[in-house]
Amino acid sequence: MDITQHLASTLKKQRQARGWSLSKLAEESGVSKAMLGQIERNESSPTVSTLWKIATGLNVPFSTFITPETDRPAVFDPQQQAMVVKPLFPWDEALKFDHFSITLAPGAMSESKPHEAGVIEHVVVVSGELEMQIDGEWRTIKADTGVRFAGDKPHAYRNSSTLTVHFHSLIHYPH
Repeated sequence: MDITQHLASTLKKQRQARGWSLSKLAEESGVSKAMLGQIERNESSPTVSTLWKIATGLNVPFSTFITPETDRPAVFDPQQQAMVVKPLFPWDEALKFDHFSITLAPGAMSESKPHEAGVIEHVVVVSGELEMQIDGEWRTIKADTGVRFAGDKPHAYRNSSTLTVHFHSLIHYPH
């Protein structure tokens, strides 16, 4: 099964398991009903940002949508290829975390809606300089340093440099 088929079937299963209509999921995620339907029918490939919104709306780990049983492919923003997300360790039920390797292209920015209450995110920059907006303030995180913050508040990632930024994100879910 390719990644878009996995996305389509996983979204439909997650939505139906809750007894939600597409309208209810659109309300919870902030993603349009039309877009959700296109994803479920495997007619559209969502951006990374859209996947984050859907995962947050369903209150499931992001890797639920990008980790087929047999492999861990990278997922990129198909419109810009500005952000590439690759699971290093997919969702771990016992430890309650996702761990991703992420690259952000020069000039790219990604805004993240709040995750569920109690989520803690750890970001460690591998190379380059990452700008992050946390608690409404932008700060620069240099290579070989990291930051831990409440992921249940809006936050954003930005690369203002001319070089690609590589960082790891470990997201810890409370339940």
